Amino acid sequence: MYGKKLAIFSSLLLIGIMGYFCSCASASASGKKQLFAYLTNNSKYILLPPEGIENPMDMVQQISASYGDNDYFFIAWVKANKTGIDITLLNEFGANMGELSYRDGEVFFSSLVFPGSVKPEYVVADFQLCFYNAQLLRDALKDCGLSIEDTDTGRRILQKGTVIIEIEKNSGFVRLVNHLRGYAYTLEGEFSGR
Repeated sequence: MYGKKLAIFSSLLLIGIMGYFCSCASASASGKKQLFAYLTNNSKYILLPPEGIENPMDMVQQISASYGDNDYFFIAWVKANKTGIDITLLNEFGANMGELSYRDGEVFFSSLVFPGSVKPEYVVADFQLCFYNAQLLRDALKDCGLSIEDTDTGRRILQKGTVIIEIEKNSGFVRLVNHLRGYAYTLEGEFSGR
């Protein structure tokens, strides 16, 4: 089962990214790229800077994901702090399958396994919804017509009172369910204080 989990590695990319979305970079008034992801068809979420993370992390995560009738499993090494987010995707043998980096107002994804199929802004957006400061998220989501609610077990993202994304967190896992886009994933790791 462990081999199966890791062998079907591409799901996180398919799930968190939703490849059918349009490109996610535009120029801001200052001329610097403004990175964003569409959380709904009309809600353009501007990515927050790395300083918004609640608690730094440097850890291995086991990821299980589902999209439609498909289930996927893989491993990622995640290092995230106030200077940036770095995610290395690994196969069952520990070989590098791809790398994502978000720092200095830029986001990169490189992979020989998934060339051109990943929009890393969507992965960063989901990561921020799970692990960034709630007040910063509240302000950013308000700017794109959405809202956030804290719950006993995590947080919910709403559009006009309808829950579109639910996030459940505890010390051993973080689970994101995107009701609008029809995908979900669970990150397993040591999330104490996150």
